[in-house]
Amino acid sequence: MVIKDCPGAMKAQYEGNKKDRYIEITQCLLAENLSEKGINDKIEYANILKDVLEYMDFQIYELYRSLADRYTETLKDIYSDSMQNEYSEYLSSAGWDELLSFGEKKHFILRQWFEECVRTPVTEPENAGSIAVKILLTTPSSVTFELCGKGKYETDGYYKVYLNGIETKCENTVVKSIFGLRSGTEYELTVVKEDNSEYGKVLFSTKVESYTLNVRDFGATGDGESDDTHCIQSAIMSCPESGKVLIPAGCYRVKGLFLKSNIFVELSKGAVIKAIPERKGHGVFPGVLLSSDGKSEYDLGTWEGNPLPMFSGIICGIGVENVYIYGEGEIDGAADKDNWWKDPKVMNIAYRPRLFFVKDSKRIYLQGITLKNSPSWTMHPFFSDDLGFYNLKVLNPFDSPNTDGLDPESCRNIEIAGVSFSLGDDCIAVKSGKIYMGRKFRRASESIRVHNCLMQNGHGAVTIGSEMAGGVKNLTVEDCDFYDTDRGLRIKTRRGRGRDAVLDRIIFRNIKMDHVMTPFVVNSFYFCDPDGKTDYVQSRDPFPVDERTPLIKRLEFEDIDAENCHVAAAYIEGLPEAKIEELIMRHVKVSYAKEPKCDVPAMSNGVDKCSLKGVFIRNVRRVTLDHVDIDGNTGDKFIVENVDELNRG
Repeated sequence: MVIKDCPGAMKAQYEGNKKDRYIEITQCLLAENLSEKGINDKIEYANILKDVLEYMDFQIYELYRSLADRYTETLKDIYSDSMQNEYSEYLSSAGWDELLSFGEKKHFILRQWFEECVRTPVTEPENAGSIAVKILLTTPSSVTFELCGKGKYETDGYYKVYLNGIETKCENTVVKSIFGLRSGTEYELTVVKEDNSEYGKVLFSTKVESYTLNVRDFGATGDGESDDTHCIQSAIMSCPESGKVLIPAGCYRVKGLFLKSNIFVELSKGAVIKAIPERKGHGVFPGVLLSSDGKSEYDLGTWEGNPLPMFSGIICGIGVENVYIYGEGEIDGAADKDNWWKDPKVMNIAYRPRLFFVKDSKRIYLQGITLKNSPSWTMHPFFSDDLGFYNLKVLNPFDSPNTDGLDPESCRNIEIAGVSFSLGDDCIAVKSGKIYMGRKFRRASESIRVHNCLMQNGHGAVTIGSEMAGGVKNLTVEDCDFYDTDRGLRIKTRRGRGRDAVLDRIIFRNIKMDHVMTPFVVNSFYFCDPDGKTDYVQSRDPFPVDERTPLIKRLEFEDIDAENCHVAAAYIEGLPEAKIEELIMRHVKVSYAKEPKCDVPAMSNGVDKCSLKGVFIRNVRRVTLDHVDIDGNTGDKFIVENVDELNRG
């Protein structure tokens, strides 16, 4: 037998349902010596192997695998020859892509083995200023980076981005992401301003993935109709350490997926994980589970700061670490007013699920994806540390109930960078539980940095509380744009949150606001919860300081420009028995809309609707007003009551 006869012989075996010539055909093909062959002969040989493997029964695995390995080896030889002799254009016309596609389909090869990563340096323009380029996150196939100091959410000009000398299209944002990279590869990233006046360069390497598990190979259809939950969950649970679960383009309907540690999850462009909205079949987390000896409890379900039954998240992780979820795809909660948003305050079986929920987890990173139509809070990390949220888009209708964008609760060490929010409640709400959880665990949310983000159409751009009984410390929000939100900074607290409900070192700086109804609101009389409108919560008379009294320490607002304000420039009110310790407003400018809306600046008893109001401050120990410019208000620019020390600059 000669090798040219092998495809016909194998096809005859297939059509006759025979296996008696498998050994003869395999031995003939493996006997071929390619060392002296030219590239044309190798391509012809690879096509012969392809035709044989197409008809070969893989259950005769030893023989099948030996030919599959020879196929891979041959393609590598062809690729090596083409690189050495500059035959790349010839390969395209010789059916190279078809050979690669066959190998991918049969799982012999990965296309990335045959994509050379050549670095061509970009010439630095003469007399160019320096751009600081900071790498924020890498995955096996993407990178997120920041052009430091070049704008807030969007850049202050157009910047060209080159990857190994090839111009790469990126959004005109300060925080940018590039996808489609090779695993474990070093890249040179260069940024040049369009007029060549600035230049920056940085080297980075993508992370190494061990294996790729395509959910289609586990039975997922992505047809937008089938329930793909079990198939995708099978891929996740089967994924080895440092492996990647790949979700290719398609619509995958699920009833909740659970993450495991040390994996990458990539949503390709065009991939949509879409929740099945019917409650039946969704997992339920009990609020409290008692230990067998009755001495401790396991708090799992949570709703607005208390341990209560809730549906498990659409994407959920309990006690996981080192998880990266990234890509250009979407996670769609599929919520509307006929399902999850119907009667939103009523517990139906359990409280509504979050779109993304992790508990007792660490080193969890989300990058690039779009999250939308969440049943309730969109992203809710709970008692988790070392988290990163980069270049995300969060989209919920403006009238959707309780669809906060990102609510870290009792979490530490968080970076939120380049995220765009447009939704129906608070864009970011930092929390730490109501008094039961706050007193039991005494765990603050702390060390959080929010930068280069866009907040639109929410109730509050960045909110603290009202569930903050464990405290919030070291929160910095900088270089952000707030557009068309009811409030900019919004602090919601009240008597009854407890002595651990301490807010300290809350910093907002270099913020641009436009059409924010009231840019600064600090409300110590927020009328939440069933007792929220009682005299204990709402009275402006001092009460005794006790274990239920919260405290606000240092607040600092600097370099903030708020245009087209409607209701009030600032409404800041501490408790008379526990005054805000220090308030600093430095280089703050507020102007008003030509046709201002009228509304309440803070949600508490005794606060009337108004418009064009200036700065109202009450119950603060030390206030610094340094270059605070209020332009266009009616009445007094500053109303200051019960302040011990007032410093003006």
